[in-house]
Amino acid sequence: MTMTPGQRRFALTAHVVSSVGWFGAVAVFLALSIAGLTSRDVQMVRAEYLVMESITWFVIVPLCIASALTGLVSSLGTALGLFRHYWILIKLVLTIPSTIVLIVHMGPISLVSHVAAERPLSSADLPLQIQMVAAAGAALLVLLVATGVSVYKPRGLTRYGWRKQQEQAMHVIGRR
Repeated sequence: MTMTPGQRRFALTAHVVSSVGWFGAVAVFLALSIAGLTSRDVQMVRAEYLVMESITWFVIVPLCIASALTGLVSSLGTALGLFRHYWILIKLVLTIPSTIVLIVHMGPISLVSHVAAERPLSSADLPLQIQMVAAAGAALLVLLVATGVSVYKPRGLTRYGWRKQQEQAMHVIGRR
């Protein structure tokens, strides 16, 4: 099903907004995790880790899912298709595993938040705190690459895309 121009613009707008929001929310998470790792103020550290769990559940996860879904809708509802262009496949390969990793990573995020709620963090919690920084940094890098792919759109059709293009060309020639 091909979308109307208005539907395409709406889907693209929803995709861009959710993707930029996801990027921004992960940047905030990274800033909070760095602050939580480096701050010496016990109450501030506690607050940062408590906020990180809420931001993740109520902002990052919904924006991540919205970005993936709106990307699928945009590609399937236009002539671009989901499997015709390498740049779309690259974004799909970046987005779907990132979503899965995020959901899996909710365990450690919730753990550090609950520990911070119960007691001041200690040196025993340092590996978990470092994990928060590393995961957020890696997520930001992946989202930056996905953004670059969206902007630069590396040329190239997949084999499927090339075959579809040839079929369409033959169809046009056959109609003459």
